[in-house]
Amino acid sequence: MTSPLYTHSVPVFVQMLTALKTILSQANEHAVTKSIEPDALLQARLFPDMFPLLKQVQIAADFSRGISARLAGVEVPVYDGQEKTFADLDTLLTQTLAFLDSVNPAQFEGKETSDIVLRPGTPKEKKLSGQTYLANYGLPQFFFHVTTAYDILRHNGMAIGKRDYMGAY
Repeated sequence: MTSPLYTHSVPVFVQMLTALKTILSQANEHAVTKSIEPDALLQARLFPDMFPLLKQVQIAADFSRGISARLAGVEVPVYDGQEKTFADLDTLLTQTLAFLDSVNPAQFEGKETSDIVLRPGTPKEKKLSGQTYLANYGLPQFFFHVTTAYDILRHNGMAIGKRDYMGAY
């Protein structure tokens, strides 16, 4: 039997990041078709104190890798975070999906009660069980950033809907 931690994380990340990858490709096409400078979309925000689209995508990818790696007990892959274009984001998501494909469901077995330490050695250090980490911290963080990326594009005139957001399942 596959661990519920795996079932409720990696396949969900793959579904949502694949959908996001498709939406970003559509956003690039939208910019070209409408003669919009791509950076106008990549730097778009819902509110001035929020991160722009580019950063929302980077953070969503980071969370999917970090959550999966910590629960699988492997090193968290780190990328340089220097993406600046839609093509760069496509590459980031391709690399992230490849990493997610590399984790084995067996690596998640028994991790429900394992300690996951966030921000170790800092005043903000927090220790959570694997189950709490995924359900109460990781998934909400991931979905916040994916949803915000979608919302930024929708707000900026892209004709996308729930089916685009969810992708294939």
